[in-house]
Amino acid sequence: MSSLILRAATRVLAPMMLMLSLFLLWRGHNLPGGGFIGGLVATSAIALQGIAFGPEAARRTLVLPPAVIAGIGLAAALVATLPAGLAALPFFTGLWLKLDLGDGATLPLSTPLLFDIGVFLVVIGGVCAILLALEEDPETDPTEQP
Repeated sequence: MSSLILRAATRVLAPMMLMLSLFLLWRGHNLPGGGFIGGLVATSAIALQGIAFGPEAARRTLVLPPAVIAGIGLAAALVATLPAGLAALPFFTGLWLKLDLGDGATLPLSTPLLFDIGVFLVVIGGVCAILLALEEDPETDPTEQP
């Protein structure tokens, strides 16, 4: 069953939910939010795509397979731990780098932000893998190409 109202609402809501997830990710260590909550909101947007337009639409939204997204996230989270080790600081010590953008503007980058991005991607990849597996028809192989 396909609902015209659900499809129309999804076209508006899903992009807004994805932007909200990025906002929650960005502000994570200073205020409530972060990679986990941002990832859940992004996954909700992708799940909404799947419900409204089918699992293939959700796969197209993801661009990469969920396992690859989770793997990239895990790698990013692990890389976030390296600078502290290289500086002979305790494990998971947060380090910041301020990039000068000119005219007195700076862009603060940090290992906690990189770790949050990793968590964000792991949550998206993991939860979407579960959701898409539940949507699959048990009679067909999702890896089979037509």
